Amino acid sequence: LTFSLLSVTLLVSFGSSMLYGYNLAVVNSPAVHIKAFYNATWSQRYGHELGPGPLTLLYSLTVSIFALGGLVGSLLVGVLVERYGRNGALSRSALLVLLAGGFMGFSRELGSPEMVIIGRSITGLHSGICLSVVPLYLGEISPKNLRGFLGLMPSIFICLGVFAAQVLSLPELLGKDRFWPLLLSVVVVPASLQLLLLHCFPESPRYLLIERNDVCGATKALHRFLGTPDVQDVIEEMKEEQRSLSSMEMVSVWQLLRDRSVRWQTLSVVVVNAGMQLSGIDAIWFYTNIIFENAGIPVSQIPYTTVGTGAIEVFAGLIGCFTIEKVGRRPLIIIGFCAMGICSAGITISLLLQAALPWMRYIGVACVIGIIAGFCMGPAGVPFLMTAELFTQSHRPAAYIVGGSLNWLCNFTIGFIFPFLQMSTGAFCYLVFCGVCLLVALYVYIIIPETKNKTFMEISHIFS
Repeated sequence: LTFSLLSVTLLVSFGSSMLYGYNLAVVNSPAVHIKAFYNATWSQRYGHELGPGPLTLLYSLTVSIFALGGLVGSLLVGVLVERYGRNGALSRSALLVLLAGGFMGFSRELGSPEMVIIGRSITGLHSGICLSVVPLYLGEISPKNLRGFLGLMPSIFICLGVFAAQVLSLPELLGKDRFWPLLLSVVVVPASLQLLLLHCFPESPRYLLIERNDVCGATKALHRFLGTPDVQDVIEEMKEEQRSLSSMEMVSVWQLLRDRSVRWQTLSVVVVNAGMQLSGIDAIWFYTNIIFENAGIPVSQIPYTTVGTGAIEVFAGLIGCFTIEKVGRRPLIIIGFCAMGICSAGITISLLLQAALPWMRYIGVACVIGIIAGFCMGPAGVPFLMTAELFTQSHRPAAYIVGGSLNWLCNFTIGFIFPFLQMSTGAFCYLVFCGVCLLVALYVYIIIPETKNKTFMEISHIFS
């Protein structure tokens, strides 16, 4: 593991992936203050306050517009990585965060709820691009024996982003009413750092050689990332992949979906990426405070309980990162989804029985922690890593568009319908998530092979 490889992994994880986790969780604690701002602004404009229904709808839009922006961003990935490269796409996308930070930071001063919603959609656009480009870049620059370790680093930073949002939302820090615009716009700091430093690192050697046919540039990049003068074996492996591709043209999404030779890889990407969001993790992250309130935890203690869950997320992410090269991808994702499914059923049982058995509310809180820990250990990062590993260079960008767009579409759906699902079905809504998690675990167990320590060509041969 060289200094350059570790540095660029930490930089893109901090400047891009962490912002996704931060923006997922940051609207949780200041919900009361944001709703009050919406109400006050509406009252000033129209002379009356919003009713509970329209206010819930407007706040749900603020939460879920992030995912809609992410969906648009994920659809742009193919064009951006082909035109600007992996490194170039990440550098340019950081400018979106600076724009979004400006919108959200000045929204209250200008009395504009629309600026909050626009800012959230732009941060979503940035996350949609980066959630696919970061694992694509890291998957292509990593040697096969480190691909799992470095590929899961962004998922640790996603958990760190959630944790940072929870800590900064404490009343002692930025959790007060007057600070919520600053809380939303603090994302400009990591993005600025990435914008300043990322150009110091080379482009993906695979992109340079296979797509740009730049052998000299690819060799220099490999020398830098691998820290060794002898990179001929890696160059030969890339050239073999280049020769095996039917053409130098990148495959479009439509061509990918019609290509029977990769149908199982495509279906696997669809299942794990959709399952990742339909597992209910975003419902837990978006509405943690409400879930804890229903569990009977005093309102004044909820922010501190939430911070505790954030620390567990980071710890679970570290376990996944440091064990993936030993145990492999399959065990982490299967165990993670099974744990989430069991804990989702546990939440339903605890909510149904807590009136008769008050101690059941603690079981509910433990199950929330179990879902988050199970998710961060495997399902948080392995689907993105698998998308890089299951495809060769020509199909990879299209696969990330399919996986990423499904990921965000499901994210938007859950973020938008969960409050209404909870109102209509009560405790039973978590059984839906339980079913999804167990079905995804079963699919991975039956269909997806282990990809640990294999080259992209070897993985392609296993499926064929």
